[in-house]
Amino acid sequence: MNKGPTDHSRRDTVKQKRKKPTWKRLLAYTGIGIAAVVVVAAGLGFYEYQRLQPKNHFKNLPTVAPTGTVTAANTTFSTISSKSTASKPTSSEAPGVFNVLLFGSDARPTGSGSGLSVADSHTDSIILIHVNLNTHQYNMLSIPRDTRVYMPGFGHTKITSVQILAQTKLGPKQGTLYAVQFISKFTGVPINYYAETNYWGLQAMVNAIGGITMNLPFPVTLTHPWYTQDAGMKFSAGPHFLNGRLVAEVVHERFSVPGTDYGRQKLQAAALKGIAKAVMQPSNLTKLPQLSRSVSQYLMDTNMTPQDFISIGLGVKGDFHSSQIHYYQVSGKGELIYNDPLGAMDDEIILNMNQLKQIIHAHF
Repeated sequence: MNKGPTDHSRRDTVKQKRKKPTWKRLLAYTGIGIAAVVVVAAGLGFYEYQRLQPKNHFKNLPTVAPTGTVTAANTTFSTISSKSTASKPTSSEAPGVFNVLLFGSDARPTGSGSGLSVADSHTDSIILIHVNLNTHQYNMLSIPRDTRVYMPGFGHTKITSVQILAQTKLGPKQGTLYAVQFISKFTGVPINYYAETNYWGLQAMVNAIGGITMNLPFPVTLTHPWYTQDAGMKFSAGPHFLNGRLVAEVVHERFSVPGTDYGRQKLQAAALKGIAKAVMQPSNLTKLPQLSRSVSQYLMDTNMTPQDFISIGLGVKGDFHSSQIHYYQVSGKGELIYNDPLGAMDDEIILNMNQLKQIIHAHF
């Protein structure tokens, strides 16, 4: 077991001081970035390097789910079928522009393996990302896990339950694909790629890149940590350098943060920003081929290949900064309402569908 840092650990919780870059420092950073790209190119080989450039690699995109119309939560769109598989039509987007669905699962370890099993897992976090490697702009949208939806064959339930209910009928892989298709139809966003991780995968990923800096939007107290010794640990608002264990603890917290689940969504967004920034550091950029080959260790399921990850890294080229990420949330009204599969009353969120339409239309 990893040794967890304390609240006063300099390594894990010391705030990072930002210095205003001088022209000399900017010139140095630029030189380091160029050198890192040269090293990556040398490691890949010139032909492979050119082939993996986003304008070449992301020409004909897979589409896991077709474009759907955003509708009210009680509108059906299909029936559960074992034919829920991914297809690969030609994308109408420009090369280097695509949509990614990120799943955060609450799956726990089973047996003696790594624990990255898709079985018996609820979808704990749902984040859509519209990636534009041409303009270096990335739009992120969180879907609340307690959003009320209608699932054919099961009735009204939370969107967090769609994956596990589909898995009971179709098995782990097809159940995950069904969940991707369901979210695509619900939001109206065609999904090209998806990736699912869980608590342990997130820890391992962050540790593999040497930790990240999370800029917390508000104070966080760990009220229900996965490791009991972390209970009560406090973090002030602002930047903190954290290892994988504490990143996973922080993004799991919701009871001590403003807006509960909406607050947790903001913490998840902060973690993604920190991961992206860390991966694109020159020291990690040179390790991109190696990191991409080992990414399956951190993911439960994905349709992305190591080449996809390398191409994304080459598209960013170390120029990433947090202002390129634009984060959106959809408001909703909490209600105690009947959940059909549960067979009982349940706390759910009635999402503002008009606001969802507006965000999708403007940014996806």
